[in-house]
Parts: sequence; structure tokens; C-alpha cells
Amino acid sequence: MKSSAAELERTELGPAAALFRSLGDPARLVIVRHLAAGPARVTDLTAALGLAQSTVSKHLACLRDCGLVTSEAAGRASVFRLAQPALAGMLTAAEAVLAATGSAVALCPVYGLDACGQEAP
Repeated sequence: MKSSAAELERTELGPAAALFRSLGDPARLVIVRHLAAGPARVTDLTAALGLAQSTVSKHLACLRDCGLVTSEAAGRASVFRLAQPALAGMLTAAEAVLAATGSAVALCPVYGLDACGQEAP
């Protein structure tokens, strides 16, 4: 059975969809934003996010498993940095799209803030 062009396109875009899912949590986006400014330890990120160390570590593990961040030992701590510097540019581009569309994405009934179980601004 032959795949249609649309099926092929969906297959080709599967990795992009996975990338966006990996960034789909606000805490992970905050981590990416902080790491775009430079390397950080879990304790630095914990203080910045106001989350438990175990929660930050789980988010970092997700980002590391997706190949978006790397870590290296520094004594008893690990220092994390963006594996792909283009990720910072992607976040900047997303912020520009959000600024251009106003609150349309946040108010979307399917994917907006209320739909995600979060409070609307």
C-alpha cells in the first residue's frame, strides 16, 4: 500500500512534533530560557523556578533524553547547558510569534492555558 503525500509529510514532521512536545511544559521552557543565558547547576535552576530539586531534575532528564541539554560533572554537582544553541533562537522566535498573535494561542479552547489545566492570565 502506498503512502499518500500527506501521510509522508506527517511522518517527516514527526520529529518536529516530538520536539515541541518535549518543550510543552512551562517549567522546561523556563529551564531552556535560563540555560540560553549560560550553564547552570540544578540548585541554580531550583532557586530560579521555585520548584523542588527532584522536579527540576526530572525536567532536565527529559530535556537531556531529547538531546536538548547536556550535563557535565563539576564536583558533586552537574552543570547543564543547551546542547543546541539554536534552541535559544527558537524560543525567541516563539516569543515573537506570541507577541504577533496577541493572546490567540493562550485563549485557544483546545490548546490554550485553560485547556492545559492552568489559570488564564
